[in-house]
Amino acid sequence: MTDWVVSLIDAGGYWGIGLLMVLENVFPPIPSELIMGIGGIRVGQGRMEMEWLLLAGTIGTTIGNYFWYLVGHVLGFRRLKPLVDRYGRWATLEWRDVEALDHLFGKYGQVVVFVFRFLPAFRTMISLPAGLFRMGHIRFLLWTAGGALIWNVILAYAGYVLGRNFQNIDRYLGPATTVFVIGAIILYLWRLATWRPRG
Repeated sequence: MTDWVVSLIDAGGYWGIGLLMVLENVFPPIPSELIMGIGGIRVGQGRMEMEWLLLAGTIGTTIGNYFWYLVGHVLGFRRLKPLVDRYGRWATLEWRDVEALDHLFGKYGQVVVFVFRFLPAFRTMISLPAGLFRMGHIRFLLWTAGGALIWNVILAYAGYVLGRNFQNIDRYLGPATTVFVIGAIILYLWRLATWRPRG
């Protein structure tokens, strides 16, 4: 994966960074750590400017997250009820849980979106409920962009400082992601087997 990411960044420059960050949020297997880290390496080599790298990465991240926000927004909160009533068992959800989430987003939506930008597995996933529970478009975009900018600064400067050694991280990202996904599946299956509706 590293070679493909490097090739696209070198061919597309800032546009390549932006496109990769959109794809990373629509198709999460592409790691943002690698994209922005390599961008930071290019800054250290004098082939990119940090300001433009961060701008491209943050815009790409925000667009990718907005895609899932719009999916949730189009589906809508009320359209969820028949789905939850029929398939809630498979999501281990009851309608009262959905109403509690709706209340949470109504009160603390911007904080939830901002904080989740720093969590590896949930950075993109949080956009869907933000749209479902009708968090305002502008609020969503501003808080997503703010969290994404901070995260991208960390990744880009890590690449800048570590240089080419940063690419070695890709050797560990793949197995670590696989372990995390397997762990999440096991946790879900355990919850599914032990979950009982309260109603």
